[in-house]
Amino acid sequence: MQTMLLADNTGLMPLRVNSALKTARRIVVKVGSSLVTNEGRGLDEEAIGQWSEQLAALVKDGRELIMVSSGAVAEGMKRLGWTVRPKEINELQAAAAVGQMGLVQMYETKLREHGVGSAQVLLTHADLADRERYLNARSTLLTLLQLGVVPVINENDTVVNDEIKFGDNDTLGALVANLVEADVLVILTDQKGLYTADPRRDPAAQFVHEARAGDPQLETMAGGAGSGIGKGGMITKILAAKRAAGSGASTVIAWGREPRVLIRLCEGEAIGTCLVANTPKNQARKRWMSDHLQLRGAVLVDDGAVGKIVGEGKSLLPIGMTAVDGDFSRGDVIAVRDGRGVEVARGLANYASSEARLLCRKSSADFERLLGYAAEPEMIHRDNMVLARL
Repeated sequence: MQTMLLADNTGLMPLRVNSALKTARRIVVKVGSSLVTNEGRGLDEEAIGQWSEQLAALVKDGRELIMVSSGAVAEGMKRLGWTVRPKEINELQAAAAVGQMGLVQMYETKLREHGVGSAQVLLTHADLADRERYLNARSTLLTLLQLGVVPVINENDTVVNDEIKFGDNDTLGALVANLVEADVLVILTDQKGLYTADPRRDPAAQFVHEARAGDPQLETMAGGAGSGIGKGGMITKILAAKRAAGSGASTVIAWGREPRVLIRLCEGEAIGTCLVANTPKNQARKRWMSDHLQLRGAVLVDDGAVGKIVGEGKSLLPIGMTAVDGDFSRGDVIAVRDGRGVEVARGLANYASSEARLLCRKSSADFERLLGYAAEPEMIHRDNMVLARL
């Protein structure tokens, strides 16, 4: 277990470097509604402008940024002239629909001022639970990042009910980090980070600068789900960090109004609480594939493809496939077998079995003619493949 790095109750920060963000290329930033809406008084134009300026600077520096932003309901209430948050689900959804217009417009305006484009993406839990919708959402987000666009993500409150809600945008942020295989999740909040106890009640409370994501002690410190502190939101951030760590992403919890907080974090400055993922990103994904017990099918490949995959670390192209075994969907884990039927690798299929059969021995130039559309040139990309333990 990683030892927690604490400060004493004087608040002095030990001199150290937060390498999690300094080396991160793909970053998901989640910002809470209290910050976005200035404690519910409507969208905070100045704050959104400052975050957008930092996001734009990091994109221009070669980073990939996704913003998960709350605030639609609060902004909708302001636009509708409501002073009390409604309890009826239809009224909450109406407020979200109205407020979402202003929220996205604000990000679009502020990011555009700094020469960077934005895109609105609304998700529900059902989108990430369904294989096809999950992969479609992932492809869309990765394409936006390649284009240098900042996706602005929120839960699709206008259509969700309790069964398909994420519950909070901390959870959504973690799921998005897993979806795009981010290096780091940054949760900007109205608190400096995590303390060993509630500092408002316990003068001996110590600030936690760094710990292992998923450490059970953290949930106790956050107060547990039923405590007053937990209701304040820190417990959801601890659980989000635990979820993000499953795909190898570390999490930083920091005060959203800290000057140039995103820039300074990416320069390596130690701000807030860093919850470190024990397993590196690529290892986490490949370990999951290696341990996958129920393979949906397999593709058989020729000796040339085996040499490219095993000897050169290349992706599997359909032109090297000789046959397809089983019935699988896009995104399923499948085996790659040589001419003797020996598994040489496994990975995530970019095409369903019915499509893969049409693509055997075909080059990518033939895909659109055979399938009616052109997608990935690989059957399994090397980043989504792990070699068998031969």
